[in-house]
Amino acid sequence: MANTEGRNQTSITEFVLLGFRDLPELLALLFLLFLVIYVVTLAGNILIVALVVADRHFHTPMYFFLGNLSCLETCYTSTLLPRVLASFLTGDNTISVSGCMTPFYFVSFFAAAECYLLAVMSYDRYSAICKPLHYAALMNTRFCLSLAAGSWINGFLAGIIVIVLMLQLTFCGPNKINHFCCESTEMLNLCCNGTNQIELVITILAAIFTLPPFVLTMMSYVCIIFTILRIPSTAGRQKAFSTCSSHLIVVAIFCGTLITVYLLPKTNTLRDLNKVFFICYAILTPMANPFIYSLINHEVKEALKKLSVSV
Repeated sequence: MANTEGRNQTSITEFVLLGFRDLPELLALLFLLFLVIYVVTLAGNILIVALVVADRHFHTPMYFFLGNLSCLETCYTSTLLPRVLASFLTGDNTISVSGCMTPFYFVSFFAAAECYLLAVMSYDRYSAICKPLHYAALMNTRFCLSLAAGSWINGFLAGIIVIVLMLQLTFCGPNKINHFCCESTEMLNLCCNGTNQIELVITILAAIFTLPPFVLTMMSYVCIIFTILRIPSTAGRQKAFSTCSSHLIVVAIFCGTLITVYLLPKTNTLRDLNKVFFICYAILTPMANPFIYSLINHEVKEALKKLSVSV
């Protein structure tokens, strides 16, 4: 009890993000790597948004959701990487508790929104492939807008709930976070008060905002695969699969790493790999998104060729 009181008296006001301090000889290389990732992510996703807005051939539900995803990925990356790049340049890894909560909120917001947006995209592909005759009626403009807005609203609610819970906590020394951003599992290790309840709530929220969209996505693709296998021509099967394989890759990377970090038991091995998984779903997935869609999707490749010719 005395120890708890002592810790409460020395509550901290700032954190030190350890990041990659254990790799000092690689800091210059890591700075260049993250800078390239950030520039490529912005350029690729902004290009997709521009194509979806400017080219009337992309004014369809599938590309409308793809444009939303690219916009979300741009915001997601911009929440994290500028701060990481600045710490590489200045060597200043300190951040105030209040300054830590702002990016933490937006990371929670965008992660939850992306889970539901990926599920919406899988439903769109299910409707197009499994119910082609009813697709236009099912995926009308109003319904598409509602699905996209619902994804963003779900993300907003997830972020609000988590940040309200985190703001109730008091943090004690040591003030070092073994991460390059304010990540919930690392922050909870520094709390003065008990964290069992909030860890349970965060786990429940993670399950609510990841498992239902992930299950919906998998169910959609089971139906899609069975429908594709019934298509008589090989060319028809290839065309149908090419429209959804890129999305399945994104879902596997993003949701798989999220579930691993937040829902599986916190073993020592998983804690050690936490930064690696975080890089996968928060940094590499936004960068890979435009490449996956443009390299696999024939229509996007053709639009990019036309754009390059006109330029």
